[in-house]
Amino acid sequence: MSDVLTFKTRLPSVATRRPADPTDEHPVVKAALIGIALVFFALFLLLPLASVFATAFGKGFDAYRDGLGNDDALSAIRLTVLIALIAVPLNLVFGVAASWAIARFDFKGKRLLTTLIDLPFSVSPVIAGMTFLLLFGRQGPLWDWLDAHDLKIVFATPGLVLATIFVTFPFVARELIPLMQAQGSEEEEAARVLGASGWQVFTRITLPKIKWGLLYGVILCNARAMGEFGAVSVVSGHIRGETNTLPLHVEIEYNDYHTVGAFAAASILALLALLTLGLKLWAEHKLAQDRNERRKAAVVEE
Repeated sequence: MSDVLTFKTRLPSVATRRPADPTDEHPVVKAALIGIALVFFALFLLLPLASVFATAFGKGFDAYRDGLGNDDALSAIRLTVLIALIAVPLNLVFGVAASWAIARFDFKGKRLLTTLIDLPFSVSPVIAGMTFLLLFGRQGPLWDWLDAHDLKIVFATPGLVLATIFVTFPFVARELIPLMQAQGSEEEEAARVLGASGWQVFTRITLPKIKWGLLYGVILCNARAMGEFGAVSVVSGHIRGETNTLPLHVEIEYNDYHTVGAFAAASILALLALLTLGLKLWAEHKLAQDRNERRKAAVVEE
């Protein structure tokens, strides 16, 4: 009997004892994990980034300016911007159209279209460039017709644009498809029942709901378009002042032992990467904020 009473008196103290946090680790383990992450971050990101700018400005600002101010560098910058100005809007239109079709409609070939959107992620950019070269080059089936009409695709700007569009077209669609599927189509259907046109439904209901995801996809698409190397390298022909984009210009300058010019051009790409990272974080924050506001609004309506 005394044992039972003793057990009962001890039971509350055992029950009220706070269990250990399963996510809590020993301070040494925490410090080791954080240290490994910081060392990896410093070695593979900060150190290469710092070396790019250190080498670019190693001989002074005048040498840096000369490296970016020559005709070949300026031509590469202009061509890179031109390709992005063409490829990104086209991918924007395709991404919105494809995501609308996949998220809102059921049709034959829907799974095939979804799979084909991911094709550039699974195919090497060099292989994509070779495909365009074999299709539009001298040995390709379309060469006779192109030559008869004096049209140049490969080793010219159109080939660079086509290659860039191919490697970048999944970015916008891949951001919008899951977003539009999660949001549903109830509001759009209600607007159509009330007499709204398709354009009104898109601009007043769909676009405000997907704007941050759309911006996020455009940012990633633009960064890839300006930094693409493999596919454009195959179809460009490396013609100085004509078909060299900024990444190709970096390679040529470095192979010609123009170190300052190569790293000066690389610093532009590095700045673009940092700007993209900042815009990406901002877009992610706005997208998460928008999702939280919609969740709260849905809870209030219920």
